[in-house]
Amino acid sequence: MLIRQASEDDFDALRAIELASFETLRATGAVSGKPEASGDEELQHYLDHALLYAACDRNDIPVGYAGAYVAENALHIGEMDVHPDFQRKGLGRRLMEILLAEGRSRKLAEATLTTDRFAPFNAPFYASLGFRILEKVECSPRLRAILDSEAEKGLDPLRRIGMVLPFRYPDV
Repeated sequence: MLIRQASEDDFDALRAIELASFETLRATGAVSGKPEASGDEELQHYLDHALLYAACDRNDIPVGYAGAYVAENALHIGEMDVHPDFQRKGLGRRLMEILLAEGRSRKLAEATLTTDRFAPFNAPFYASLGFRILEKVECSPRLRAILDSEAEKGLDPLRRIGMVLPFRYPDV
């Protein structure tokens, strides 16, 4: 599978991946209700930061994607989804490794994200990459605001957590 920077031409395919992944999350109880996907504004925000990557099949059709942006000297991973037909093949890990490498190359202090604490492929997956769970009181005001926004959109606040991965750099 090729992983490349995504473009505006990929937006519809990325949303389709996100909607298909919604059902995987629904099966774990992480989400409910009507499936929603990122809008053009969110995807463009990742693109504006040059942090939108797509994992593509041999026909260059996206089957997974990850998007992030830079805020407060942190790489914030806003979305990462792999189509259910392509899950459990290491694509999510490869997408995350590319984003984390980009954060390190920019000499950012850390990577942050919010996720579901109970879905077996969410918090445990991110922990395997070195992320640490933050209880809400440990979260920065920026992460708390994101968690509050997620609750306003209907995500269960008892399931949602922030996570952080400090970037370590050798002394120069």
